Amino acid sequence: MPATNPPTRPALRARYDERRQALIDAAAKLFAERGYEQTSIGDLSEATGLTAGGIYHYTSSKEDLLIAICDELLDPLLEQARAIASTDASPDDHLRQLVRAWLLHIESHIPHMLVFAQTRHTIEREPRWRAVRRKRKAFEQILDSVLVAGETDGSMSFEDRGLALLALLGMVNYAPQWLKPGGRRSAEEIADVWCDLFLAGDE
Repeated sequence: MPATNPPTRPALRARYDERRQALIDAAAKLFAERGYEQTSIGDLSEATGLTAGGIYHYTSSKEDLLIAICDELLDPLLEQARAIASTDASPDDHLRQLVRAWLLHIESHIPHMLVFAQTRHTIEREPRWRAVRRKRKAFEQILDSVLVAGETDGSMSFEDRGLALLALLGMVNYAPQWLKPGGRRSAEEIADVWCDLFLAGDE
């Protein structure tokens, strides 16, 4: 949480939120480029133009910024995944919609995703990251439920569904290493190609 209580007046709160968001975005970029541990408050001050005291007006710590980066990555994605999975579409369509939404979100949050990947070993083992782990696990459970539904209705077939899920996670989660917004193929086109490959054995 921020070190101070945000203003309550709408105009002041909007300005506060805008500056905090700019700080989070700058932190995501620096953490992705330099590493979380290697980035100092001084680096953030230089990147944002805020003094150290100014930074602590919008965040209580560097760790608070890392949590905010993870929340910005996982919260919208989990919300979209739940909305997609709640529709009456077929499992194949659910999978395509999920992978499209997933890759589009990654495309717009590449630094966030790189930071999450770099710090995942810390997030996975330390108790204070339980909430982040729960969100990550909830998203993976939605993906798995789609694969289960596909097996149930006969539209998908996997020799080992657990390995299939890991393959899908690995395929998409590696995308920030090479994905370029505005590249030759759109995120949605890439998602469709991946789904075609992933489901090819079911045809």
